[in-house]
Parts: sequence; C-alpha cells; structure tokens
Amino acid sequence: MESLTRRFTARSADFEGPVLVTGAGGCIGSWTLAILVRAGAPVVAFDLSDDRRRPGLLLSEAELGRVVWEVGDIADPEAVERVVSRHGTSAIIHLAALQVPFCRADPIGGARVNVVGTVAVFEAARRHGVRRLAYASSVAAHGAPPETPWLATLYGAYKACDEAIARAYWQDWQVPSLGIRPGVAYGVGRDQGMTSKTTVAILAAALGREYEVPFRGPVSYLYAGEIASAFVRAVSRDGDGAPVFDCNGVVTTVEDGLEALRRLVPRARVRAGGDPLPFPVEDSDALLRAHIGDYGAISLEEGTAETLRAFEVLVPEGKVSADF
Repeated sequence: MESLTRRFTARSADFEGPVLVTGAGGCIGSWTLAILVRAGAPVVAFDLSDDRRRPGLLLSEAELGRVVWEVGDIADPEAVERVVSRHGTSAIIHLAALQVPFCRADPIGGARVNVVGTVAVFEAARRHGVRRLAYASSVAAHGAPPETPWLATLYGAYKACDEAIARAYWQDWQVPSLGIRPGVAYGVGRDQGMTSKTTVAILAAALGREYEVPFRGPVSYLYAGEIASAFVRAVSRDGDGAPVFDCNGVVTTVEDGLEALRRLVPRARVRAGGDPLPFPVEDSDALLRAHIGDYGAISLEEGTAETLRAFEVLVPEGKVSADF
C-alpha cells in the first residue's frame, strides 16, 4: 500500500532523533507511522497493546520491522517518561485517545486516557526538553463551552481540557505544542468511532453491499493520510506557544460524498439517513497551513477512489473485516 502515502511525504533530515507516536495502533497513528517510516525517519510507537493490524494495512512486514514498538499505558506517567528517556525522543505526536462512545461508556477511563494521558505526555516533554510536540484535540471540543450550538460530549470536554493543559504548560514552563482539531476522518484503517461510517460506506461499495450512513448533511471529509501528514509537518521544527487549529479537509455533505462514491461504483447501494452531525465543519484549513506550511492535500474524489481500491485488495487478503 505504498501508493497511499505517495503524496504525503516528510524529510528524515528534519528529525535529529526518534519521533514518538502515541496511539500508534489507531487509524491516524498508522498513517503517521507509514509517512515517517517511508521518509526514513526513526520512529517509536507507543500503544496499549501490540496489535499492529491497522499499521499492517499500510506498511509491509519489512517496513513494520523498522518501527520500535513499545507497549504501555498512556495514563502511566512513569511509563511514558521511560519511553521518552530511553529512546532520546526528539519529537512527540500524541494521538492516544478514547473516542466519543467509549468515553460515554466509561467516563473515568476516558478521563484517564484523554486527560491524564495528555498530562503525562506534556510532563515527559517538560522533563526531557522536547521542543516538538503535536497533539490531537478534536472538532468535538467546540461543544465544550457553554451556550454553544454544538453537541456537548465528555470526549469534547476532555479535548477542551487538553487544550487548556497545553496553554498552561507553555505559560508555566514554556513547553511548546501545537494542537490540531481533526474533523471527520476517512480512509483505510478508519473502522472505529461514531463518525467512521463514511468509510464504512466505501467498504460496503467495494463489497457490493447495501449500507446507510446514520447521519447526513454537512460534514468534513478529511483523508486520514492528510491529517497524519499535518501532524508530521507540525513536529518537523521546534514549536512556539500553544496554538490550536481546526483541520477539516474537504467541506461538503454526506450526500455529495456518497454521490462521488457512486460515480466510481454506479451500482453502489449507499445512502444517508438520520440527523446531521452536531459538529462545526465550516472552518477551513488555511490557518493551519499558514502556520506549519504545506502538508499535502487530496480531493474527495481522489481520496474515495484510493480508499476503494485499497479495500478491493485488502478484503480478499483477509486484512479488512467485512463485518459491519
């Protein structure tokens, strides 16, 4: 699947030491590993388990063999600090998180991962002088302030707290960071979370099965490789301050996204139903691109086509489950 990352590149010369990727076994983590490995940059993965299934969708066994994989709990400050210290970490991309449904099902567990885990990462960066730290906030953070029109969720509250943590670490100890609020990501490896269903629709079309996306209306189609590339770009130089930016990719509607899919697969039996997502989509990526520079872009048509072609290969190989 090397072709999937061809438009999202990095330079190994930008990294003097290993890049630590937390939540490396997730969708965005997998794409981040792929971009860094193919750039020849040293990379350390940190995750709660040794499950490399998602990274294996993008990387060959030989490429995965170049990743140092550390298993540990992101909410264990000593474990995080040991990894940062042992590998001489030069940059951190912090993606480890529990998403909306998991936070609702286990609020305390969600707080441990999403809040305590973020403090652990910032504290390790402070103690070891890491000047390159990017972390994943979320579009759901827009639902945290009072009197907002957007849905309030525990996940969004935790992410808003992470942004406040970042500001405090800059204010008190000058630990620089950059927060990115991804919109609705899609692409290979996106198989979890309430907004993953636009990707499931592409999988359904590849399988010739009927599927209804359980939401409609305005949405961001943010290609997984594009947001991963933004995180890599964000740590390619030392940070300054604690800014936070939205990242939405292509702003359109679920209906238009499914129409693009039907142009590729005219017999696709996909549709949208339910209510619109209660998250903002209108903010552009211009401010993020102005701050970190170009990190690549892909149109909705191209991203859908690449994902479809990948599923047509990965499903027969037994690497992607057809159960949904």
